[in-house]
Amino acid sequence: MIRWVAAVIGYMFYRFPGAVIGFLIGSLFDNMGSKKTGRGFQEVFKQQRVDSVSPADFELNLLSLASLVIKADGTVNQSELDYVRQYFVQAYGRERANATFNVFNNVIKKRQVSAQNICNLLRQRTRYESRLQILHFLFSIANADGHVTEPEVKEINRIGGFLGVQFRDFESIKAMFFKNPDSAYKILEIEKTATTAEIKKAYREMVKKYHPDKLQHMDEAYQKGAQEKFNKVQEAYEQLQKERGF
Repeated sequence: MIRWVAAVIGYMFYRFPGAVIGFLIGSLFDNMGSKKTGRGFQEVFKQQRVDSVSPADFELNLLSLASLVIKADGTVNQSELDYVRQYFVQAYGRERANATFNVFNNVIKKRQVSAQNICNLLRQRTRYESRLQILHFLFSIANADGHVTEPEVKEINRIGGFLGVQFRDFESIKAMFFKNPDSAYKILEIEKTATTAEIKKAYREMVKKYHPDKLQHMDEAYQKGAQEKFNKVQEAYEQLQKERGF
C-alpha cells in the first residue's frame, strides 16, 4: 500500500507528475518488502505479488529491457534513446514518461537489470500477443539507427526466450526488419517450398495472430506497433502473390 500513500503525497506537492513519481517509487518499496528479508532493488521485479502487472511496473520493466538492447552492441546510440523516449511519450504522455525515466535513471539504472527476472514476471502476467509486441518494440529500438546489429539480435533473442516467445514467432518478427529473399516466407512462418494453398492458409493464420484488435487493451503506441506488424504480414503476402502469380 506504500505506492498509494506515496502517490497521494506526491500529488499534494507536485500534482500529477508528483503522483506518478510517488506511485513508481512506492511500488518499488512495496515490492522490496521488509529489510529483514535481505532483498535489494535487483529483486524488485522477481518478488512482485500482484495478480497482474501494474502500469507503473510494466513501464519500468519495459524501459529496463529497452536499456539492455540499447547497450547490447557496446555503444549507446542517441537515435535509439530518442526512439524510446518518443515511444514512451506517445504511449503515456510527456509528464508520465518523464516520471518513469526519472525513476529509472535514479533507481533502477544504478542496479543490475535482470532480463530473466523481468521476463518471468511479464510471461506470467501478460498476454502472449502483448509479449510479441514487446519483441517488436525491442527490434524497433535496435533499428532506430538504420540497422540491427548481431549483438542486438542475440540480446532480443535471449529476451524472447525468457518471455516464452516461440522461435517461429521470433523469426517472423525479426524478418520484418531484414530485407532478404526469404523474408516474406519467414514473416508468414512458412518454408520457401510452400504451395499456394499453404501460403494462403499461413496468411489467414498470421492475420488472426497479428490483428491490431488483439492489443486494444494497450495504449495507442502499442496499437500502432501492432498495425505495423499487421502491415508487414500483408506486404509479405502481396509480395508472394506477385512472385507466384496467384
